Amino acid sequence: MQNKIGIDLGGTKIEIAVMGDKEGLIYKDRMPTPQHSYSAILDAICALVDKTITHQKIELPQAIGIGIPGCSDPATNLIRGSNTVVMNGKPLQQDLQQRLGCKIHLQNDANCLAVSESVDGAAKGHSVVFAVIIGTGCGGGVAINGKAWTGKNGIAGEWGHNPLPWPSAEEIQVEPCWCGQVGCQETWISGTAFALDYARHTAEQIKAEAIIDKMRSGDSEAKKCFDRYINRLARSLAGVINLIDPDAIVLGGGMSNIDEIYQALPSEIMRYTFTKPIATPVLKAMHGDSSGVRGAAWLTS
Repeated sequence: MQNKIGIDLGGTKIEIAVMGDKEGLIYKDRMPTPQHSYSAILDAICALVDKTITHQKIELPQAIGIGIPGCSDPATNLIRGSNTVVMNGKPLQQDLQQRLGCKIHLQNDANCLAVSESVDGAAKGHSVVFAVIIGTGCGGGVAINGKAWTGKNGIAGEWGHNPLPWPSAEEIQVEPCWCGQVGCQETWISGTAFALDYARHTAEQIKAEAIIDKMRSGDSEAKKCFDRYINRLARSLAGVINLIDPDAIVLGGGMSNIDEIYQALPSEIMRYTFTKPIATPVLKAMHGDSSGVRGAAWLTS
């Protein structure tokens, strides 16, 4: 049986993987995502595919699955809702099919995460899974029985652009999100937002990883920043539980690698759910940063 190829087109990196039905992950590679040019993104994807086929000595498959930030408009097949804004309004699926000469299956990256973790990851055995990407941006996806649920308009799970629930006075006074709305969860619970919140309170601009290092070293401002983050993430996830009551929630993206989140989050979520107690597990993505690309490969099944 032919191996599957999946691609995760992220805000900071493009990752490719070759998956076998029995072997699992066979090969993966990645490169930085070009930031300011749609044509450069196309070139990068094609270069990764060519390199992979050459390296693995395999034939181009009949189809390749690609996970993207945002989604393809069902009516026009143009990309919309992507925080890699140079892709919005572009016929990515058509362009890649022409360039690569094979069928392209596009899916939201958080949906790919949900599928991957449902099929053979942290949420294996759970029927309804809500998956969260908290990294450069913030997104969500839903898998039901191992298949992505996209909804009528292709935007099911676009939870990052719901407003932050129960906002404080400070949280109302924010700059607009890149999407044009004010108060989106992405502006408060992405990794980017975590670093901005720390800078807002300390006037020190450092990356999320450095903030966590400071917290682990006993820095009080870093701990306060983390506590604010946990509270905001809890409010956001309580809204999901109140709405669809999933069997499991899986966290992916860079922020999901912070182990302290899983200790602090469950009790904080319960402060905001409609009923208490709740039994919804919050799980760390088993496949880490590669979960999205694995899910993209399964799109071709």
